[in-house]
Amino acid sequence: MKIQKKSTIPSHLPFIMRPGFEKKPGLFVMDGFNDTTDMSRVQDGGYMNMKLVVLFGGASSEYSVSLQSATAVMEALNPEKYEIIPVGISKDGKWFRYYGERQAIAENDWQKQECRPAFLSPDRSVHGLVWLKEDGTAVTEYVDAVFPVLHGKHGEDGTVQGLCELAGIPYVGCGTLSSALCMDKDLAHVAAKAAGVAVPGYRVLQSYMTPDEKTKACEGLEYPVFVKPARAGSSYGITKVSTAEQLDAAIVLAFEHDSKVVIEEAIDGFEVGCAVLGNQTLTVGEVDEIELHSDVFDFHEKYTLETSRIHVPARVSRKKAEEIKETARILYRALECQGMARVDMFLTPEGTIVFNEVNTIPGFTSHSRYPNMMKASGISFEQLLDTLVEEALAVQKNRDIL
Repeated sequence: MKIQKKSTIPSHLPFIMRPGFEKKPGLFVMDGFNDTTDMSRVQDGGYMNMKLVVLFGGASSEYSVSLQSATAVMEALNPEKYEIIPVGISKDGKWFRYYGERQAIAENDWQKQECRPAFLSPDRSVHGLVWLKEDGTAVTEYVDAVFPVLHGKHGEDGTVQGLCELAGIPYVGCGTLSSALCMDKDLAHVAAKAAGVAVPGYRVLQSYMTPDEKTKACEGLEYPVFVKPARAGSSYGITKVSTAEQLDAAIVLAFEHDSKVVIEEAIDGFEVGCAVLGNQTLTVGEVDEIELHSDVFDFHEKYTLETSRIHVPARVSRKKAEEIKETARILYRALECQGMARVDMFLTPEGTIVFNEVNTIPGFTSHSRYPNMMKASGISFEQLLDTLVEEALAVQKNRDIL
């Protein structure tokens, strides 16, 4: 039975009222439920745990990181508040409703477990998933919200966010525009500079440019520089270039990851970051600092910390920490972020704060900076996740009004 009407979602947790569900003396009336409803979740008063889709995996080079982050998120979500619906996306972009053990997700064995083909329906009357039974019958399943734990392309770039907005389903994190804007290092730098924040000197190369145009664009570079794919995460395809002779190979590598490349002048200093949470009112976690012992904080180093260290709080004065936090707030607003974002900056020896990038779905692994910065400010992982879901519901409520 398909769901006939959309729910009005209250902003409180832990329970929500489903569409067509009301309590009468001695009788539950389920006018709008489909046949996947788990009646064991029905609570006194006609309420049920929130049905929360956690998206993991993805057709992205950061697939493996998503598996670790999503497992950590699902382990931390309170089962008394949420009915978790894991939905995995394979590396080649196939969607599945997952029924197996969570540990299999972390170990990348989840596709060997019980899975059913599924997708998030853009039809607002469904307000949820469509998945297939073994006989090929399509089943609709109402969901209350989506928590995308997807890193990089096809997840953090506005694509999934746009799908959720079409479906009218609340989702955790930044909106479609903000996600796409923050994913593009070129456009994010433009917005940051317009907001009055210092940015590194940089050049932009496009795949459609001729060799002469690319050469001209690189004239006058002050080395060292970092050559980066414009729209890729976790330091994939990034090379530090110290001489002009090394530049061509670095550009070729970056173009393997994106059709747009940014060549950014190196900043003398170290990286600091801020975890920002919220929409109308912002909460900023403790500032952190990356102590590097190599030239690049690359993918391997980010998730192993073999030679690097992350200091929380950062080893800066209280006054400078407050200045960094305020700059993070400015950038968060300028890039129209909502829900959450990790704002990364550089701090020079002269004390200048320089924009680096904004990560709209930061990692949630044991090494991840975002939850650790929030923890240092007194917000537990479970509290953080609850707040993110609450913010998602509030944003959707405003969308529905508008």
